[in-house]
Amino acid sequence: MTDETAPAERLSLRPPANRVSRRAIGYWTVWAAVGWVILVGAQAVFVFTSDDPPTWLTVTLTVSCVLAPLHLLVMPQWRYRIHRWEVTGEAVYTQEGWLKQDWRIAPISRIQTVDIERDPVEQLFRLAKITVTTASAAGPVKIAGLDHADALALAAELTKTTQATPGDAT
Repeated sequence: MTDETAPAERLSLRPPANRVSRRAIGYWTVWAAVGWVILVGAQAVFVFTSDDPPTWLTVTLTVSCVLAPLHLLVMPQWRYRIHRWEVTGEAVYTQEGWLKQDWRIAPISRIQTVDIERDPVEQLFRLAKITVTTASAAGPVKIAGLDHADALALAAELTKTTQATPGDAT
């Protein structure tokens, strides 16, 4: 019995096999902490420099001081458990998010470009993100939180695989 199903039709949404680097937990924590420091700092400046701060501002400062540590403890761990990726001979699979989760499949034959990005904080954590641009209206597939060396190897593998895959990526 032969399988006459086209490769794109055989692709199915499933959890990818690989986790991102554990260092991504620290990276996500740092970025979230920066946001909280700015927010709480601005609120604190207004509350402590005002002669008569509005009650709502004092309440929001208190709420922020409670939510910030909870967010910093829960979010990075949760994201680490969710973020996954996998590359097969047929497709790139990704799963990401923590509140809103996103699962994507990009067939290899549809890949147009493969890019590696590293912001300064990612460089400190020896991390990188790969962006796989396809002909999809949904936009590129991104794999964030990869070990830098793994990202370089993955980009090389995807480039080699896409060059060997017939099709026009449209």
